[in-house]
Amino acid sequence: MIGIVVISHSRPLARAAVALASEMLHDTAVPIEIAAGLDEQTFGTDASAVAAAIAAADRGAGVLMLMDLGSAVLSAELALDLLEGEHRTRLCSAPLLEGLIAATVAAAGGADLDTAAAEAENSLAGKRTQLGEPAIAAVESPSVPDDPHTGSPDAVATFVIHNEHGLHARPAARLVAELRGHDARVWLRNLTTGRGPASGSSLSRVAALGALRGHEIEVTATGSAAGEVVERIRALAGRHFDETATTPSAAPAAPAGEQNGGPRAASPGIALGPIHRSGPVEFTLPDAPGGTPDEESIRLDGALGTARTAIERARAGAGAEAGIFDAHLLLLEDEELLADVRRHITDGLPAATAWARVMDCAAAELDGLADEYQRARAADLRAVRDQVLAGLLGVGVDLAGVTGILVASDLTPAQAAALDPAVVLGVVLAQGSSTSHAMILTRSRGIPAVVSAGPGILAVPEGTIVALDGATGRLVVDPDPDTRAEFDHSARQQSRRRAAALSAAAQPARTLDGKLVHLAANIGDLDDAAIAVRHGADMAGLVRTEFLFLGRDHAPTIDEQEHTYRAIAEAFDGRRVVLRTLDVGGDKPLPYVTQPPEANPFLGVRGIRLALARPQLLRDQLTAICRVAADHPVSVMFPMITRLDELSAARRILDEVATPGATPEVGIMVEVPAAAAKTAAFAPHVDFFSIGTNDLVQYALAAERGNDAVAPLADALDPGVLHLIDMVCRNAGDARVAVCGEAAADPTAIPLLLGLGVDELSVAPPAIPLVKAAVREYDSSASACTAAQALHCASAEEVRALTQHHAAMADVR
Repeated sequence: MIGIVVISHSRPLARAAVALASEMLHDTAVPIEIAAGLDEQTFGTDASAVAAAIAAADRGAGVLMLMDLGSAVLSAELALDLLEGEHRTRLCSAPLLEGLIAATVAAAGGADLDTAAAEAENSLAGKRTQLGEPAIAAVESPSVPDDPHTGSPDAVATFVIHNEHGLHARPAARLVAELRGHDARVWLRNLTTGRGPASGSSLSRVAALGALRGHEIEVTATGSAAGEVVERIRALAGRHFDETATTPSAAPAAPAGEQNGGPRAASPGIALGPIHRSGPVEFTLPDAPGGTPDEESIRLDGALGTARTAIERARAGAGAEAGIFDAHLLLLEDEELLADVRRHITDGLPAATAWARVMDCAAAELDGLADEYQRARAADLRAVRDQVLAGLLGVGVDLAGVTGILVASDLTPAQAAALDPAVVLGVVLAQGSSTSHAMILTRSRGIPAVVSAGPGILAVPEGTIVALDGATGRLVVDPDPDTRAEFDHSARQQSRRRAAALSAAAQPARTLDGKLVHLAANIGDLDDAAIAVRHGADMAGLVRTEFLFLGRDHAPTIDEQEHTYRAIAEAFDGRRVVLRTLDVGGDKPLPYVTQPPEANPFLGVRGIRLALARPQLLRDQLTAICRVAADHPVSVMFPMITRLDELSAARRILDEVATPGATPEVGIMVEVPAAAAKTAAFAPHVDFFSIGTNDLVQYALAAERGNDAVAPLADALDPGVLHLIDMVCRNAGDARVAVCGEAAADPTAIPLLLGLGVDELSVAPPAIPLVKAAVREYDSSASACTAAQALHCASAEEVRALTQHHAAMADVR
């Protein structure tokens, strides 16, 4: 996009003109810089200020300069002599206000420098006609090509965006990833808004299309693989870019507490404590490079590598939210962004300054979009910008040592992923959004948080006591004695429960009548294993091995897998480790496994279906698992089993690769109603069942938890779901039954699961102590009576009322 510089004798006048022009843009941002006045009150123009504005506005497509009076033209011409590096510029004789509006609208539509200048110079035509004045010869406007390709494209198609938040960072990242490795150049245009074209290889350009739900997108491609790529994109769009779609009429629900101004609820929980303020990281960008352009490029490559390692580390520790960091990794490989940066370096800019300039411009485009969720994605760009700048400038951006209530302007996802719930009691952000990736990660770590508290919170002195309720958005600074007592009571109750649970975490979880219930951990990497052991895990009930397979362009080797599985087994020091085989597919595609497009990937080739369709992947994984099983207590678990022949085929491969005497235990995930209904058929062939309630609930109730329109229906306490769990427990025979979904940590669900006959609960590592404590409060016989009654309830609400009544009666006794 071209940049525009407004050169005026009056700074207030220039600002007002830019504000008026910006009103015409709606959801589009155009790089506009002001060089006006000698200061806020003094009229005049300064050539050096004009030169600086040109450099700031130049994104590589050129800069259009608009002036108000004659001496402004002189300053503009002098500024061109002062400029360093190559800059394509155009001085325009159009009237300042009309010309600025016309040029800004043209630039927002993708016009080049000559076309925008012509539009500006023709800007008086409408006024002259309205006043009945004779028209003057129009300046010929070069046509903006319908497509950036030379000649006709090889393939063209259109699709409509159905994603609730439009084509934001995650679906855009999926689109960019879909194009890799194919001989095709792809361009996208938002037909609804006219925005574009944007290169399909650039995450920032695709995200900046401002494509919202309901917008129609045109995709064109050239190259030998053009047809295939266009069909892949159409199929991806048909799958809603592997996000959950909502109907066009369904308005996105505002998060709790966000209907009005801040503070806004972002992560539930009560917190009371002293402020630990973290100011924004200050980067001082160098004016001159420290070496040759080649040396600066090498420095950039080093910083990109360091940032990539840090992001991959954060991704590995993010569990179910690891996908947040996929877009960050793609940004580090964005060819168009990097080409812009290297061009600036070649022009003589330091690597840090070039990187900051390009990333800031890309973020500014997202800042100008109308949709809040898409604007929040600009934070991802700035997070990656800061991570690379930290490496280039030697500045720390982590939040090590934070205790109490963290108060900051905003958080990056990497910073949120690194917060320690043991010492960070809560988070208060002056800015931020509850839909930001940082808040998604904060919630996953169980840290209470509020956002949009306003800039005033940043001025509160360090150490001041604040109280917050992350479920309602309530925030009280320096609370009075009564309010403090109220929050303090709630916080102490939480703290006491957690402390008591943690102190007894290493002890077995036995019910009041002595039934032993194993508390296992769901883990996603080696770091999770260490955390699980510290929190008293009896075993690893679910190791999501796909973390080894995702985010790379080739499958891990047998040796690599063995090394990782062995390290996890050693971390558990003799406790059993259940390794789930690769659970990916249409909804979590692997770039090195070609799959045809699927209309509904959740009902397609995923889990064991994909593994059996690519038997070498499964064979290699089972070989690595069996090597570890030779000297550690290891079990293997197959996901998404629905048929006995699937289990038999997987077991045959396992038997082929297992060494004598080292065949691991075998279990299956119960994630679909058919598997639960056929438990008796599976039971003779397995050692255990593990009920994945997250998927079981969604398949049983046809309700996806990520879809606000139906999320309330996705309730594990629905009697229909409880009947499926009951089927598994009653027909499992000698096989153990575990639950490894979110229901296993739900205090209301725990007594029902125990009463139905579940032997093992597998939860996130931090939840283990509290779940163990909860188990110790129940009598298995009484829980069986409650569960039997729950099976006759008509709704999840009735089930909750029943369990609350039984709990109250138990307290009375």
